[in-house]
Amino acid sequence: MNKKLLYVLSLLLLPFLLLAQEANIVGEVVDSETEEPMPNVAVYLEGTAFATKTNAYGQFSFEGQSLKLGDFVLIIEKEDYSSKKFPVQITEGATLEMGQLYLQYDLTDEKRRMGTISLSDDEIGEGDDASFNISGLLQASRDTYLRAAAFDFSAAFFRPRGYDNARGKVLVNGLEMNKQFTGRPQWGNWGGMNDIINSSREFSMYSEANEYTFGDIAGTTNLVMRASQMRKGGRVSNAFSNRTYEGRVMASYNTGMNSKGWAFSFLASRRYGDEGFREGTPYDANSFFIAVEKRINEKHSLNLTSFYAPNRRGIGTAITQEMRDLKGIQYNPNWGYQNGKVRSTRIRRTEEPVFVLSHFWDLNDKIKINTNAMYQTGRFGTTRVNNGGTRLAQLDGQDIYLGGARNPSPIYYQNLPSYFLQDNNPSAADYQAAWFARERFVEGGQFEWDKMYETNFNNLATGGNSTFVLQEDRVDDTQLQFNSIIEAEINQNIRFNGSVNYRYLLSENFAELADLLGGERFLDVDFFAEESAIVAGSLQELAQSDVRNPNRQVTEGERFQYNYEIEARVANAFSQFQFTYNKLDFYVGGNFGKTYYQRNGLYENGFFRGDKSFGKGKELDFTTYGVKLGGVYKITGRHMVQLNASRLQNAPTIQNSYSNARQNHEIVDGLTEVKINSADIGYIFRTPKIKARVSGYYTTFEDETDVGFYFTQSITDTRVSDGSSFIQEVTSGIDRRHTGLEFGFEYQVTPTILLKTAGNFGQYIYTNDPDLYLTGRDFPGEQISFGDGKTSVKNLRVPGGPQQAYQLGFEYRDPDYWNIGLTANYFADNYISPSFFNRSDNFVVDNEGFPFPDYNEEEARKLLQQEKFSNYFLFNLTGGKSWKINGPNNKRYFVGFFAVIGNLFDQEFTSGGFEQSRRAAFGDRGEDLNSPGGPLFGNRYFYGFGRTYYLNFYLRF
Repeated sequence: MNKKLLYVLSLLLLPFLLLAQEANIVGEVVDSETEEPMPNVAVYLEGTAFATKTNAYGQFSFEGQSLKLGDFVLIIEKEDYSSKKFPVQITEGATLEMGQLYLQYDLTDEKRRMGTISLSDDEIGEGDDASFNISGLLQASRDTYLRAAAFDFSAAFFRPRGYDNARGKVLVNGLEMNKQFTGRPQWGNWGGMNDIINSSREFSMYSEANEYTFGDIAGTTNLVMRASQMRKGGRVSNAFSNRTYEGRVMASYNTGMNSKGWAFSFLASRRYGDEGFREGTPYDANSFFIAVEKRINEKHSLNLTSFYAPNRRGIGTAITQEMRDLKGIQYNPNWGYQNGKVRSTRIRRTEEPVFVLSHFWDLNDKIKINTNAMYQTGRFGTTRVNNGGTRLAQLDGQDIYLGGARNPSPIYYQNLPSYFLQDNNPSAADYQAAWFARERFVEGGQFEWDKMYETNFNNLATGGNSTFVLQEDRVDDTQLQFNSIIEAEINQNIRFNGSVNYRYLLSENFAELADLLGGERFLDVDFFAEESAIVAGSLQELAQSDVRNPNRQVTEGERFQYNYEIEARVANAFSQFQFTYNKLDFYVGGNFGKTYYQRNGLYENGFFRGDKSFGKGKELDFTTYGVKLGGVYKITGRHMVQLNASRLQNAPTIQNSYSNARQNHEIVDGLTEVKINSADIGYIFRTPKIKARVSGYYTTFEDETDVGFYFTQSITDTRVSDGSSFIQEVTSGIDRRHTGLEFGFEYQVTPTILLKTAGNFGQYIYTNDPDLYLTGRDFPGEQISFGDGKTSVKNLRVPGGPQQAYQLGFEYRDPDYWNIGLTANYFADNYISPSFFNRSDNFVVDNEGFPFPDYNEEEARKLLQQEKFSNYFLFNLTGGKSWKINGPNNKRYFVGFFAVIGNLFDQEFTSGGFEQSRRAAFGDRGEDLNSPGGPLFGNRYFYGFGRTYYLNFYLRF
């Protein structure tokens, strides 16, 4: 009786049970070659808002998404792989089992792997010039605009939205790699490791949601250096180029997870060259990577990653128009011949190995916890010639310092032809001297190593010290970092991400005597500190780098000139919720942290005695926070609207917190946290043939600080008798605004032909007149400000690359695995970096505070007009071919090549530059810019590369 009743009830309830059961699609995505499961693969129904991703085991499901009934196309996409489409029929209450779906590696997509390194090496090789952006180089995703910014716009040092690369975060296994001194990532730490970096990175655009950290407004890139996540197999490649290096060899192999729960990943590479596109820029770099992972059980895994990329390269500098006219855009003054061989004075060396230990804990199907610890140590330094060598002698029973030499740089102003034509009415003798100077510069124009050796050798005969030495300005950082990251699936619609992070840095900063250049010792005093220190015994202590060890004579390998430590501690916590629904995906996130800096002087400087320079200074304390929200509203599966907004308060960098950390503890006046507000709104359109996005953005920066160092001859203050001094220019309270529109559009005309266009129209301006003052050794412990203490830069353009960039291009990808592409790129609205000092009241008034008698406002506006560089086109050509080969035991191998010709028509262009502040008063600047021989201290320029090539051959197995 009971059985019959249950049977009848089940028949009655069956229709209701079927109605309650939602339709679903499940399956597993695997690599067609390795047959390994593929995580983080995008899976969606074409023309709908239904989308999901594969889990760590390559499995996907649309459970809980209330799929519509009918016929659809299921699309599977992952970067580096050819997309796949499958027709599906969704019926009521049924689960469609797709089984294993295979994705094939895209053999023609070598541009990202090959092209990225050539671009990033170009930029990291440029030297000290922080204006160059490299934040976009790892951003190459399926977004059309970002791909253009990464590969084509990058050659013109274009910055997406005008953001400095310090505004983009780079992580390794969730740990931040941006340097605390500058805020920027030190790309050389992982240079030459393309096969590892490009195979397993995760990128979040701008301020969008990120699973590991709060991030910043220029985006977040996480380099997943985990052995089990590397694509199984090996790769060998050999590249040739004329950009920054001449050749590169690379080999890598990833085992994947074996049956015993072990995974290994290895890489070694070498980059080399006597010089790149610039003269006298040698390149010598090696890279090593190893990752070992042990799967303890189903819930726990341990991974140890270590990489080491020692590199040594020569760097160039900015030059004036006069130098360019005489020597061309490839001219680099930082080298010369020694015994017939090229030797560079400016060599940058990086040796900073990194060790990361990671624990992965899959608590259950819903919660994952990842804990990491990092240790990094090593050295970073740049050499330069020091011509402040002196000789210790006796005069009337007192020690005096004799010597010091004229600047040996070939671009020292007295070596230039324009130096002899500064008078309004130059004589015949002046023109003759200018002609001889021109001939000498054209024929030479390089460092004269042999003469410096000869000078030092002659000093030995009289018992003197080296006049010229080669010093290395060193930064030896030791950093410890810990974090713990949690990812939790609260329900089918809500995910939580959170992390806690702690960083500790001990940074040693000092000058090391690298080469005595034939001498035996060097006197550690500052000959150029002050003339009176040379002859007056009571002032001799001013010239001492360390008064606790006066008149110290140093030899190679010893520290001298300056020696101090910076201790930094950063702690922060981050949380984020992500919500996913049929029509709306959105996120909210927050971040809170504390940052501390403290300087510890190891030398007592002669100008800043006692606790002004020696021992520990004041501890700086900053509170940081961030809030952000955003999301995507899916009008349909093809039409979407995206919105992101954020408010950040960041600590200033160490670099911009001290006015002159090499000599004293002095902190920038009014130092405070930097405030950033950012918002963007965009429209996204996607069909099987069209991908398009257009976004408008608005960002403001408040209370930024900038510290500059240079020599000037135009200080209109009585404390500097002749107006000449080496100073620190401190500008604080800088505000700016970045607004613009960016777009990207792709049209797959046929299965083999792709048309694309992308562009950015931006306007980046200073929005206030910030505070400015000077500090210097000639007025120790004092500050000099002018008039109202402001610099008039409001409404000037923010420098740092073109503010407009547009692209039109095509790609042809043949089914037989060869491809070719051409892009035309147009750049406009690139401005010189303005001198803040030139635009202070120092330009207008004399040392008694009155306007210069001959001051003319209209003429002043002409003299201070911000230079706008010429607009230009760059054409880039790419191509490649791949072959599939069957080897022994029917093993498959893939061989191919990829080639790039950059700046196809050898267009000359100015990529950046800055105004000099040597002659910064109205009369001085006017005389210089209007002199018959042209400006002696005119604007300095960086020039982009001419026609370059990059060719890479590879074997993958």
